[in-house]
Amino acid sequence: MARKRLLQIAEAGLAAIDTEKVMAEKVGLSGNELKIGDRVFDLEKTKRIFVAGVGKCSLEAARALQKILGEKITDGVVIDLHGGSLKKIKAFSGTHPLPTERNVNATRELIKLIEKAKEDDLVIFLISGGGSTLLSQPKEHTCAAEAELIKCLYSGGATIKEINTARKHISLARGGNLAKYAYPAEVVSLIFSDVPGDDLNSVASAPTLLDATTVEDAAEVLTKYGAWERCGISRSGLIETPKEPKYFEKVSNILFISNKIALAAMTAEAKKLGLVPDIRDYAIQGEASEVGKKIIKELHGVSSGTVLLYGGETTVTFKKPRGKGGRNQELALSGLRFIKDDEAIAALASDGEDNTDMAGAICDKITREKAKENGLEPGKYIKEHGSYDFFAALGDQIFTGKTGSNVSDLIIALKE
Repeated sequence: MARKRLLQIAEAGLAAIDTEKVMAEKVGLSGNELKIGDRVFDLEKTKRIFVAGVGKCSLEAARALQKILGEKITDGVVIDLHGGSLKKIKAFSGTHPLPTERNVNATRELIKLIEKAKEDDLVIFLISGGGSTLLSQPKEHTCAAEAELIKCLYSGGATIKEINTARKHISLARGGNLAKYAYPAEVVSLIFSDVPGDDLNSVASAPTLLDATTVEDAAEVLTKYGAWERCGISRSGLIETPKEPKYFEKVSNILFISNKIALAAMTAEAKKLGLVPDIRDYAIQGEASEVGKKIIKELHGVSSGTVLLYGGETTVTFKKPRGKGGRNQELALSGLRFIKDDEAIAALASDGEDNTDMAGAICDKITREKAKENGLEPGKYIKEHGSYDFFAALGDQIFTGKTGSNVSDLIIALKE
């Protein structure tokens, strides 16, 4: 019963953030009036409409937008992790989490598109998580050097803020640059947040926002983590982001969707199931194994029938060699060590890919018993970061396929 409830709650959360559904709810066309969220655009005064998207939600969002606007779309380019076919919008697939020439070439096509925009045009941006890697447009270094820099920062324990500060200054497409290319057109950015706390300056490295960081800030990050020598990026390879206010005067950045929508739907579903929901954190962070332990200890202290809900993004710090897994599977595996007979936990990536083809994992006393029967020791697999193999052997992984959504991770802990 606990497993069924956990999965029902998870499904409610994923359904609420379905990209096509949200687009249909928040974007509408009535005559020549285009409504996006609370904003209304008079298309009577608009000559052309361009669509530019980047990130894990961009293909699905573009497909939904095409259904709404149809022939009113003049041209478009989206860069997603996955390919697809659209009528008026060219769809490119890039690589993630490290950039390749595919990303560079696709970004070049996107820039060419939006540079066509004039004063009487409207550019609709669809911005979502994964966009930082996809928007690769170096000034003088190679994308291989950028990939090496990102690996250096991750392995050194850099924060996402530090990583994005560096990213903004090594690409001609991040940190407000897309807004600059679209100038002087009217611009509206629909931002699908995958960032804990919904800091729009961090989603896809803020390609349509005025950036407050500088080349000096980026240089400090590279110096702090000893990245100059390792990645081969020179000081001259750093790029200052656009600072002129004029590029942003006609830009509307709209927080279009976040994990708050998912957690609200999960709360409603829990109530339908007769449970008492408690949203503990929208922006949970920390080492996945420690967070899993912390959540189960919090679960020990609540009343029967309570379900604890969390959104956010944990991390896994590792040294080579390492096993196969993801932060959600590792979080659940860590929690398994402390779980009691009347408790259960599920953790999953909202995009359906927890660093693997699985979205996450589910744990309860059944998992613990099966692990014991099969001689699988959770502590050993945590140490080796091999959570994927652990859960694959027991059949306790969560598979959703690629969801086309991305609002950070979702964690559900239940006391029956």
